[in-house]
Amino acid sequence: MKKFRLLIKTPTKNYPILIGNNITNNLKAALNQNKITINKCLFFIDKNLNKQKLKKIIQPFKNNSKTVYFNPSEKSKNFKTVIQTLDILQKADFNRNDCLIAIGGGITGDTGGFVASLFKRGMKFVNIPTTLLAQVDSSVGGKTGVNTVYGKNLVGSFYQPEIVISDTSFLRSLPKRELICGYGEILKHSIIQNKSFFKFLDNKANLILKLKSPFIEKAILESCKIKQNVVQKDERENGIRKILNFGHTFAHAYEASLNYSKKLNHGEAVLLGMISALNFSKQLKILKKNDYDLILNHYSKINLPSNINQYFKKRDINKLIRFMQNDKKNMSKDINLILLNSIGKVNHKNKFKVDKLKNFFNKELNN
Repeated sequence: MKKFRLLIKTPTKNYPILIGNNITNNLKAALNQNKITINKCLFFIDKNLNKQKLKKIIQPFKNNSKTVYFNPSEKSKNFKTVIQTLDILQKADFNRNDCLIAIGGGITGDTGGFVASLFKRGMKFVNIPTTLLAQVDSSVGGKTGVNTVYGKNLVGSFYQPEIVISDTSFLRSLPKRELICGYGEILKHSIIQNKSFFKFLDNKANLILKLKSPFIEKAILESCKIKQNVVQKDERENGIRKILNFGHTFAHAYEASLNYSKKLNHGEAVLLGMISALNFSKQLKILKKNDYDLILNHYSKINLPSNINQYFKKRDINKLIRFMQNDKKNMSKDINLILLNSIGKVNHKNKFKVDKLKNFFNKELNN
């Protein structure tokens, strides 16, 4: 099976992304090949992962490591978890040349990466994303952070890892719902940057969701290339990187309004958020009708979540608006939205008054 290596270059650090099947089976060798030395490490691991596979990964480090098993949820992605983990590092006498290795989905990587960025002002960080969503999104670009009562990812840091290792063998244990969530981010990348990639997805979506090779590897690689291109131009989200938030201002409000319930997970919220952004773009008459129809047909073809009426009513509008106002991309009371002109072309310089969004939701929600 072919393995892929992609190099991310940012002002603060250059680091590789490795993509392939079973590439964590010899983690120590992979780190050595990429000139990453580790004296002592803390494994920060999703407790739901296959224990036999984890044992193979951890075994070579057993004499000089500690392991924290983390129960990942949006509710546990918080300061309490961060402080508890920092306490473990301190008591075990770790230093900034030691390493935190996160193994899990986006919540695990975000939380573990944030801990690594804080401990003694920054220790080494290795990210091993195990969900499709994390492999194509949160593991690329150096965003780390936790949630607060005011919203999602409101406290965090930009902190680049030493390496990202995306082992596609982890994906085989995921339920289809989780694969759909990851696919949503892949689709987002195609919509904002690459129409030919969108056409590839439109033709091969079912094979990708069945994890058929080489389609799943190509989807991950091309998605990471799009994010690579954006992150290298704007590491700290001062300009063009904001386009990666297409659909996310809506999505984060949807998640927070439901108190991060399992009823709606992050990937599903992003899929709904993109539909809202598309509908808002259409309402403003800035989106080409043909492209709007292509995207909606794609949603329908593979039965992606698209109807916010399943989750919200008109009485929820004020709550949704409140969470949208708290979004970290806003620099004023106005709400910043990433909108679509055509597949491959987005606009990130859009600010709207609250009343405009209220009118939009009044039209979108049936009751």
